[in-house]
This record gives sequence, structure tokens and C-alpha cells, in this order.
Amino acid sequence: MGSGLFLQAEEQPWIIWSWLFTHVQLFVDAIEQHLLLTVIAVGVGLAISLPLAVLAHRWRRLRNPVLTVFGIFYTIPSLALFSVLVPYTGLSVLTAEIGLVGYTVLILARNILVGLEAVPADVIDAADGMGYRRTARLLRVELPLALPAIFAGVRIATGSDFGGGSVRPGHLAWEVEMLVRAGLEAHEALASATWIGGELLGLPDAGMIETGGPADVVLVHGDPLSDPAALWRVWRVYHRGERVS
Repeated sequence: MGSGLFLQAEEQPWIIWSWLFTHVQLFVDAIEQHLLLTVIAVGVGLAISLPLAVLAHRWRRLRNPVLTVFGIFYTIPSLALFSVLVPYTGLSVLTAEIGLVGYTVLILARNILVGLEAVPADVIDAADGMGYRRTARLLRVELPLALPAIFAGVRIATGSDFGGGSVRPGHLAWEVEMLVRAGLEAHEALASATWIGGELLGLPDAGMIETGGPADVVLVHGDPLSDPAALWRVWRVYHRGERVS
């Protein structure tokens, strides 16, 4: 097989310090966005998973349905989820948070259940003997004893959300810039981020703009062929001819 079939990238160091020092603000902004996305996702996820886990603990018939539903949601790739959501919620924080919160709920609900189920039966009997009602027992006995497992779930959810927060709609511009930095031509990087993926998926209209076509178009300020950073300056996004952002 001829070597011409492969794209030859120039050798680059692991860290390009000159680029890093001239893009400090970009990293600061990205870290702030990551923190905001993570805090919102974990907070909302905890608000959803805590009552669900308590209900599933009290009524065992709910345990499997709750874990199954969010377990199925957890298996959906984020990019596939975004492709479904973007026509309705646009390229927004809401789109990213729907995915992050959904992925977080499974982790938190499972850990809360584990923590509640690990409370010793004799402790519950002692609380009942002291006259605690179910709600008071939950708040004063069961949840405090389940806190180690709950905190473990929060740590796991925070780590997974922080790592996945950058994989959100509108953030592929970063990947295109890195591909160009690695040695690809700008048109090759753009193709790999757009129509080549559609072609591999067997989409007949991938990469085509014609009368009567699907018209999936991203308009940016600038020329990404000469300046890949122009992809960050999104002006409008059209999905099948309809403006979504």
C-alpha cells in the first residue's frame, strides 16, 4: 500500500510552549467554563438523584427501573445526544448540561442507594425503638451514615463531568486547530471534522451543498482555510435549512 495514502504530520513536541504562552486567556476561559458546567451538572444531578434514590430505597420496585433508565441514558455517546438536542436547544449551555446532568444522575443515584442499603439493620431498629418516624430516621440516621458513599459518588461524578465538559457542541474548533498544529492542511482538518465523518456513516449528502439539499451549514466570521481560529467566531448555524443558532 502506497505511503501517499497517509497524511504525513510534521513532528511536534508534546507541549508547544510558545503557543501556550500566547493563549493563556484561552485556557483560563476554558477552565472557568469547565468549572461552571461541572458545578451546575453535579448540583442539579444531586437534586434529581437524591429523591429518586430515596424513593427507590423505600419502594424496591423502583430500584431497577430508575437505574435502568439512567443506565441506558449513560450509554448514549455525547456527540450523538448533541446531534438530537441541537435542533431544539441550539448550541447552548443547556444542551451541554442536559447531557452532563443525565450522565451524573446514574453515578449519584447508584452511590446513594449503596450508602442507604449499607446502613446496619440494628441501627435502624434502634432508631425505630427511640421513636424516630421514617422521615426523621432518614434525615438524622440513614443519610448521615450514607454520606461516605454519597461523597464518593460526588467525586466520581465531578471527575467524569470535568473531563467530558469540553466535548460539547461548538467546541470542535479546538480540535481543528490542534489537527492543523499537528501538520494537517486546514482543508484536511475541516474535512475530518465535517463531511468525512458523515461519509463514513453512509450519509449520502455529506459534504454537499446543492439546491434541494439538506443545507447543514455553519457560517463563521473569517476564513477558516487561512485562519482555523475563525471557527470559534460562529455567526449562524443551519440544520436542514432552518436556523438553530
